[in-house]
Amino acid sequence: MECTGRGLSLKEELTCAICCDLFTEPVMLDCMHHFCKACISTYWKGIRGRVSCPQCRQEFSSRQLHTNYLVAGMVEKVRACSSESNHKELQKQLKESLLSHLSRKENYMSMIQRCKKKVDAVKAAGNELEGWLQGEFQVLHQMLYEEQAAMLEQLRREEKEMLGALSQHLGALMGAVTEVEQNVRVLQQTMDTMEHSLLLETPKVNLRSSVEVGKVPEIDLKAFAGKYKAPLQYMIWRKIFKLLKPAPAPVTFDVETAHPSLYVSRDHLSVVESEKMLPYKRSPKRFVQCVNVLGAQSFQSGRHYWEVEVGNKTKWDLGVALDSVDRQVRAKLCPENGYWTIRLRNGNEYSAGTQPWTRLVVASFPRCIGVLLNFEEQRVSFYNADNMQLLFSFSNGPWGKALPFFSTCLSEPGQRAQPIRLVHFPLGPL
Repeated sequence: MECTGRGLSLKEELTCAICCDLFTEPVMLDCMHHFCKACISTYWKGIRGRVSCPQCRQEFSSRQLHTNYLVAGMVEKVRACSSESNHKELQKQLKESLLSHLSRKENYMSMIQRCKKKVDAVKAAGNELEGWLQGEFQVLHQMLYEEQAAMLEQLRREEKEMLGALSQHLGALMGAVTEVEQNVRVLQQTMDTMEHSLLLETPKVNLRSSVEVGKVPEIDLKAFAGKYKAPLQYMIWRKIFKLLKPAPAPVTFDVETAHPSLYVSRDHLSVVESEKMLPYKRSPKRFVQCVNVLGAQSFQSGRHYWEVEVGNKTKWDLGVALDSVDRQVRAKLCPENGYWTIRLRNGNEYSAGTQPWTRLVVASFPRCIGVLLNFEEQRVSFYNADNMQLLFSFSNGPWGKALPFFSTCLSEPGQRAQPIRLVHFPLGPL
């Protein structure tokens, strides 16, 4: 492009005024004009004495010519640009460059469209989630408002009952005081009469005694306040717990599926690697190759959530498994084999069971893992239950009957085996 532009702009300046062609061996006169060496020599041939410039007519006593190598070089470049073969090559290069730029533009435009679609998708998802969150909190707000109104109504009613009893007792006391005061006046009048006159007969004294006053009603203010203060947050939390969707599932370990090296507690909420093989009943349900165990509860629809306490264990696997997995063989824990799991190795290496493994970046090491199985969206998600940070989510979840899956993994030699525990929320009836 630079060659073509300069060729077109310099061609006239590099043209000899005598032959009207590009300079050949350009020379410069003292007047600074340029000509072909042969052209100016021919032009001056036959002239005796002083010669002149063909352009400006300036006369020279000497015929000295100055070779201009810079102009000669420029002429050669213009000639190269003007040649037909070079021109075609340049056109080819320009066309290729143009096509390359057009292709890059098309790619950029395609990327822009995809990016805009993602922007729209993010905005739509944000709006949907905003509406969902508002709805969820609206339910909580409504429940809290209703609980507040009900408890305030109960408080006012009990306060009114206690105040009514005290007011009634206070009224009785006031009536008794009035009656006593009247009796005092009667007695004083009778005594005054007896002092100033000779009594021929005993005067009759009419004293009232119609008001009966019992004991002051017992009011236990500590019990009254404690009824509302002490368990309030727990009572409200239990009622909020009833609104959870999904509510934490009461998962337990299925002893019949546990590897013979695993010891399951009596309440079926804890499992730990045993130092020796335990007596067991042979069953196709039981894992025999790996120290695995399944949950006793199975799911086929809906949304289900449970939490697993892993504590300070340095390695474990947990997640979801299809009921149909072969428990007699060793298999990689991945969706292709009917497993949706995450794992820990070496105390700080977290990964998800994909093909190949997906390394997980975990901000803080979780001591408790939350598992959400969503059949509606065919998704299995894992959370740090301490702060509900999402660790990983499978979007190709189970398609049939599924169960919670756990593996304690074999402890390192000399390392004390630590248990995996299922978290249950101790909530009694409301």
